[in-house]
Amino acid sequence: MHVRNSSERADEASSAEVVVERISEGVTQLRLNRPERLNALGLSMVRNLRDAVEALANDGTRVLLIRGSGRAFCSGADLKERQTMSVDQRVEHNAAINAAIDAIAETPVPTIAVVNGLAFGGGCEVALACDMRVAALDALIGLTETRIGVIPGAGGTMRLPRLIGSALALEMMLSGEPVTAERAREMGLVNHAVPVGELDHRVAQLAALIASRSPLGTREIKRLVRDAPDLTASECLQNERRSLVRVVASEDYAEGLAAFAARRAPVFVGR
Repeated sequence: MHVRNSSERADEASSAEVVVERISEGVTQLRLNRPERLNALGLSMVRNLRDAVEALANDGTRVLLIRGSGRAFCSGADLKERQTMSVDQRVEHNAAINAAIDAIAETPVPTIAVVNGLAFGGGCEVALACDMRVAALDALIGLTETRIGVIPGAGGTMRLPRLIGSALALEMMLSGEPVTAERAREMGLVNHAVPVGELDHRVAQLAALIASRSPLGTREIKRLVRDAPDLTASECLQNERRSLVRVVASEDYAEGLAAFAARRAPVFVGR
């Protein structure tokens, strides 16, 4: 993992497979950086990806962006690498991909997938593990595993139906056909589909807005929404009420009330 500021020159970018960039106050970007392989998920890359996500959970990051270098978000598992692996090594590779994608899904930091170009197979599953997805209109998104005789194996069969419903999810997975960004937006697979030239601006707007809110509140909301599908309605409401008690007693809520009374912008600290 290499960390650099967004002000560094592009020709100084690291050749590391995962690059972390500080974009603005509270906003960090994690970039998959194997453009020559369309950011395919090789074994070393996914291990670095997991480590990077876990390291950012408590470093002051309020919004985490995940994107790919070059002309793709992520083409999925590195099939060229897979061809040289034994069955046991392929199982190990699958486990490493799952660990990285689970880390994305489980981080308390709000996450946005910035999808340009293609997001196929495991690349689509990386995007699905994020809380929100913003796609350029040139993006193609799909769980394409049936084309090569395998199945989605990093959460796709669980996360995609929860997002767009079982019928549409089954059509995508059984056919192996990707969808356009505009169709993905219509299905609820992505939050926004924007012209290629507007992608960075739209993502920056959304990230800055979320980063300006109380990080204590945004993390609590994410946790409540993430946990809800596995709980009863009563359990969800109990969790929400317990969370509210914690937030009402926080410094951030006191600051929010003071800022409202003073008609100024609040300065939240996450406590």
